[in-house]
Amino acid sequence: SFPVNKANLAHSGRNLYFVLEPGYRLRFAHGKDTLTITVLDETRVVDGVTTRVVEERETKNGQLAEVSRNFFAIDKVTQDVFYFGEDVDIYRNGKVIGHEGAWRSGVKGARFGLMIPGRPKVGDRYYQELAPKVAMDRAEIIGMSEELKVAPGIFRNCLHTRESSDLESRSEDKWYAPGVGLIKDANFVLVEIEKRQP
Repeated sequence: SFPVNKANLAHSGRNLYFVLEPGYRLRFAHGKDTLTITVLDETRVVDGVTTRVVEERETKNGQLAEVSRNFFAIDKVTQDVFYFGEDVDIYRNGKVIGHEGAWRSGVKGARFGLMIPGRPKVGDRYYQELAPKVAMDRAEIIGMSEELKVAPGIFRNCLHTRESSDLESRSEDKWYAPGVGLIKDANFVLVEIEKRQP
């Protein structure tokens, strides 16, 4: 549970490791596969909170594989970033074939989770998604002083998280750079930072 005053939640802003500003875009690659994360100039009311829509577009072997529209809000006091759910379209041969993993806070027992703490520390553990039988991702902070070299440069004092799920046995590691946000997501590595205005 998170002691949150919804009146403090905003649909734009940033903390040290997460940028929630329209027009901000990160591009990732892993071989021929790509992932593009774009903060849209669009909001959506979810569970009584006006959230910012962040699109994730993933391709595999040059073909569109998945588009998700994620809903986030940031606490103006604590800088905690909260995750209110996502709409998901799974593609095959250019057509939508499913919506696996879609959920929204306040629907069917789902509750919003904590995406990135405003003041993280090693050992912190928290649920990012709380949608029973659909999405139950959780994260643990593994490190806060790691250095990674990716295409845009060398980033120091990176936040290292390990994500797992109550619904699966897998785990994935992610790294976030101060002032930039996500720079490595499992095998996807940052190749471009775009700060275009909406």
